[in-house]
Amino acid sequence: MLRTYLSMCLVLFLLFTINSCFDPRGTVLALGNDTDHFALVRFKESIYKDPFEVLSTWNSSSHFCNWLGVTCSLRHERVTQLNLTGYHLHGFISPFVGNLSFMRILFLGGNNFYGKVPHELGRLFRLEGLYFTNNTLEGEFPISNCSKLRALNLAGNHFSGQIPMEIGSFQKLQVLQISINNISGHIPASIGNLSSLVLFTVAYNNLEGNIPQEIGHLKNMKTMYFGNNKLSGMLPSSLFNLSSLTDITVTANQFYGSLPSNMFLTLPNLRAIGIGENKFSGPIPSSIVNASRIQRFDIVKNQFRGQVPSLGKLHDLSTLNLGSNNLGSNSPNDLEFLKSLVNSSQLDRLYVDNNNFGGYFPNSIGNLTSQLTQLAFGSNHISGKIPAGLGNLKNLIVLGLDGNLLNGIIPATFGKFQKMQILGLSGNKLSGEIPDFIGNLSQLSQLDLSRNKLTGNIPSTIGNCKKLQYLDISQNNLSGTIPSQVVGIFSLSILLNLSHNFLSGPLPTEVGILQNINKLDLSENDLSGVVPATIGQCLSLEYLYLQGNFLNGTIPSSLAVLKGLQVLDLSRNNLSGSIPKTLQNISVLAHFNVSFNMLEGEVPTGGVFQNASEVSLTSNGKLCGGIPALKLPPCSSNARKNKNQDNILLIVVITCAVVFLLLSCVVAICRMKKTHKNAFDNPSTSDKFPMVSYQNLHHATNGFSDGNLLGTGSLGFVYRGHLDSEERLVAIKVFNLEKKGAHKSFIAECNALQNIRHRNLVKIFTCCSSVDYNGHEFKALVFEYMSNGSLEEWLHRKLESAEVPRMLNLEKRLEIIIDVASALYYLHYECEQPIIHCDLKPSNVLLDDDMVAHVSDFGIARILSTLDGNIHKQTSTTGINGTIGYAPPEYGISSQVSTKGDVYSYGILLLEMLTGKRPTEEMFKDGHNLHNYVKTALSSNVMEIVDATLLSEENDYLVKKGDEEKSLLEMVAHLHADTEKCLFSLFKIGLACSVESPLERINMMEVMRELNITRNGFTAKV
Repeated sequence: MLRTYLSMCLVLFLLFTINSCFDPRGTVLALGNDTDHFALVRFKESIYKDPFEVLSTWNSSSHFCNWLGVTCSLRHERVTQLNLTGYHLHGFISPFVGNLSFMRILFLGGNNFYGKVPHELGRLFRLEGLYFTNNTLEGEFPISNCSKLRALNLAGNHFSGQIPMEIGSFQKLQVLQISINNISGHIPASIGNLSSLVLFTVAYNNLEGNIPQEIGHLKNMKTMYFGNNKLSGMLPSSLFNLSSLTDITVTANQFYGSLPSNMFLTLPNLRAIGIGENKFSGPIPSSIVNASRIQRFDIVKNQFRGQVPSLGKLHDLSTLNLGSNNLGSNSPNDLEFLKSLVNSSQLDRLYVDNNNFGGYFPNSIGNLTSQLTQLAFGSNHISGKIPAGLGNLKNLIVLGLDGNLLNGIIPATFGKFQKMQILGLSGNKLSGEIPDFIGNLSQLSQLDLSRNKLTGNIPSTIGNCKKLQYLDISQNNLSGTIPSQVVGIFSLSILLNLSHNFLSGPLPTEVGILQNINKLDLSENDLSGVVPATIGQCLSLEYLYLQGNFLNGTIPSSLAVLKGLQVLDLSRNNLSGSIPKTLQNISVLAHFNVSFNMLEGEVPTGGVFQNASEVSLTSNGKLCGGIPALKLPPCSSNARKNKNQDNILLIVVITCAVVFLLLSCVVAICRMKKTHKNAFDNPSTSDKFPMVSYQNLHHATNGFSDGNLLGTGSLGFVYRGHLDSEERLVAIKVFNLEKKGAHKSFIAECNALQNIRHRNLVKIFTCCSSVDYNGHEFKALVFEYMSNGSLEEWLHRKLESAEVPRMLNLEKRLEIIIDVASALYYLHYECEQPIIHCDLKPSNVLLDDDMVAHVSDFGIARILSTLDGNIHKQTSTTGINGTIGYAPPEYGISSQVSTKGDVYSYGILLLEMLTGKRPTEEMFKDGHNLHNYVKTALSSNVMEIVDATLLSEENDYLVKKGDEEKSLLEMVAHLHADTEKCLFSLFKIGLACSVESPLERINMMEVMRELNITRNGFTAKV
């Protein structure tokens, strides 16, 4: 009986077990599959934004092992790997991930996960690889019980706290990356227990103290990055016994001491060493002569001394940076080491500037590899002539020979430098004339020939250098007139300095072309004639020096237009007349000098004239008035009487003129009414463009088919089409006239676009104001087609036919940032009447074939009226202007629009481009916004808020290959100080544009100036 009962129980158990292996639909399930399935579903629920829709495959239509990013074991169909790298997912990491008990690899890098890492991950005892790179995770340094971990990557987050002592228990750890966080404290000695460690990076944190001697226990170590921390002391001696070490970087810390002379013998595999910006001293280790594998040797900004050893065996050397040390002894043999570099065929960058090198250049310098792109010898004691052989280095982009004792002429072979961007020869003893071939160096952005003994005329061919931003040929012996071609180089934005020469003749009126110039110095010459009124067109000008010439005539009142002018020096000339009273309206003008002229009349009392210490009026005997501190005589009553008489006469003349104008207007209005009695509504808008018929547009878009639909907006649709009249694709914006405001938007866009032309504004070809085949009113605009879509798509979406997101590197984003700024600068300052765009955002920035940005959609633009030379703000009749998140806060409480509103929108767009975060994201609520997010993070570490996909090449490799270790190695290697400086500068511009108060915002004139400085500094280093 008992046996029968037991048999029945066994049968029931087997039936139950078999049944549990089937789901209700009859699909066979492996044991534990339901747990994994449930965990993945809960993980998906923790994601509130999926911009690339990568989780759309996570549904019941397929087995979870087939979901995108999920890898399962073949035998048990359990999740062994979850790879969601680089998809910009927004959310937190669900604690249910801890239930994926067969998980070995977890890739979550390149997303927007926030919050703390759930402690439940400690249950994943099989976990071997954990990658959280480039998110916004925070909290204490996460540590778990995952004893089998081989790779732990936490780089690019907001983790804080200290590296825990328990890290030493992870005996199998091979990769430990915690760079670009807020980790503080000391590097624990227990790190020496990780005997399998190959890669260790802690760069860009707040670590302090010494590197522990126990680091020498890591016999398998290959790569270590300690850069950009607060570490100090001497490098541990045990470090130099790690024979497997290939790459070590300790840049930008406070290390001191000397390097062992035999270090390259004990470190035979070393390929890269970066120890710049510390306090190291002593000689360069003599064993470097045998370092045949070295590719990068960077010791910039230290205190090394002595001679540079022979480097003849460094065949793979690509970067040699010895700059800013105490090397050399100002002796003839200091540069002998250059001869040994002839064998370094991979050499790309050579910096030996700011040292004590003396002697002559060896003739063999022209035999260095033609692969060289950057060569810096500035601020040494090098003498003799510039070797003609330097011209053989035809791929040079940067050549710095400034601050030496070089003499002779500029070699004719320099005409071969067709790629040259920065050429610095200042502070030498060069003679002869400036060669005409300088004008053939079409890529030049910076040319400095100042402080030499050059003679002759300034060659007009310099005007061919259309990319020149910085030109300094001051303090020479140049003569003749200033070529109009030189002052007409539109690209000049940083400096034009021709001072301290013997230049004569008038200042060309073409100076007005320098609309973007920041500093103009023509002082201490023999210039004559008047100060041209066109100088008032140099709207970005901050510093103007014309002192020490023979200029005559009056001070042009057009200078008052230069609202950014800070210093104005017109002293020691022959100027007459009065000081324009309008100069007191330049709020930033801080220094004004017109001493030793022949000025007369009343001195203003506002603006800079309120500060006697910053105003110099000496030797102008007929000046009067002003503030008491200037100690000028009071203006006579006769002068005031004459002035009153002049004013009365002026009033009479103006009154007559106004009456005449009013009569003229009445006559004109009567004629217009008669002429346009039956005209179509608003002829001043669409009539400005060539018209196209509805039939043509219908044919061009195949009947406005969905296949040609590019996108939809709040007031209509945009189609791709091909007009017979245009031999190219066009974009056709069709207004939905049933929508409120559509008709007004059509008129506004016509009005805004009818008279403006700029390379960074979308080009309008034609328009249509007609009726469709059903007799309904039809309105459309036809624009140039932009093949690369909108900036919105590049920042937040993916290509329709690609599996990975579109990428924009820093250089390309910088160009787009400048393109958009140029468009706004044109709208605000260069149009006949200033135009406010009112709706700047990424979806309204379009990109052409060459990725040049074009601002589009002027549907709610406002044209500012100008009366009596003053700009009058316009009031909107459509409520809040712009788009939430991009519209300035004042638009929500007032109907008044201004150029400062566009500046705010531009600032938000700039911050979005750098962070990858929209201003409307979920994290920006309850008083938090994108501006404050950046402002808070910027004070600690600029890199922590940068968009994960900004470094496109590294991230593209990361997404396609899944090789997180190599990607981060390459990324950190490229995050040098110049890149960080560029990003920091751009963030500051974005913050200055997006402050809450419109009165505190900078204007687009200031934005353009700062961007040009930033671009020049960045591209010079790239």
